[in-house]
Amino acid sequence: MKRLLCAAVAALWFAAPAVAQDAALLERGRYLVEVTAACGNCHTPMGPQGPMPGRHLAGGAVFDEQPFRAVAPNITPDPETGIGRWTDAQVARAIREGIRPDGTLIGPPMPFAFYRGLSDRDLAAMVAYLRTVPPVRNATEKSVYRIPLPPAYGPPVASVPPPADNAVARGAYLAGPVAHCLECHTPMANGHSDMTRLGAGGMEFRGPWGVSVARNITPAGLGSWSDAEIEKAIREGVSKDGRQLFPPMAFWAYRTMSAGDMRDLIAYLRSMPAQR
Repeated sequence: MKRLLCAAVAALWFAAPAVAQDAALLERGRYLVEVTAACGNCHTPMGPQGPMPGRHLAGGAVFDEQPFRAVAPNITPDPETGIGRWTDAQVARAIREGIRPDGTLIGPPMPFAFYRGLSDRDLAAMVAYLRTVPPVRNATEKSVYRIPLPPAYGPPVASVPPPADNAVARGAYLAGPVAHCLECHTPMANGHSDMTRLGAGGMEFRGPWGVSVARNITPAGLGSWSDAEIEKAIREGVSKDGRQLFPPMAFWAYRTMSAGDMRDLIAYLRSMPAQR
């Protein structure tokens, strides 16, 4: 009996690190999906009062722009209308490379130019967390594109390491692959982000609020702002002059961004080449 008890205790002892690792991965995935990447900003349908109850990440939001009429898909684990039957590798490939299990290409506004830079661990964390989201049965219509889509967004991504361990590198990772701030705050050229003008702003977004224009977030646009003022704009949607900022910035998600991530993000914005 004593031998059996010792064996059971030993099994629990050696299993504990794996369980803790799984918990840490899921928490990282939750933080990425719900906070910094703010996936619900597009994949949760919105009503007059905000996110529709019981439809978290169930898709259906429509983005009707000149180049496309894109409809956000259901990314809950529902087997019929969501990603419940996709393998982890298929979900990961869809996020990072924009390729569905049937080989077809997912179109914009998903920011694949940036998601291709998601680290392997963060990608695995997002997939793991999406598996835990309550499934919602919600069939969504197909998107319609009025521009040609490329054959692919680049060669297959083999492996991506985490960013270098310094504030600017971590902030660049947040502003690019994770929160994809640069997707909205970079002007378009020929239907694609003009990567020579990162952060220059100028993109227009139409919605129930009217028209919002993405701000220049390089030092040319934020140079006179204090760190606290930049943080307030990101977390609360309040400009330096006290004006309320408009969607599609996901203030509701960024409100709970960690203090460390916020410092890194601001450090990166300060380091960007000024764009006029």
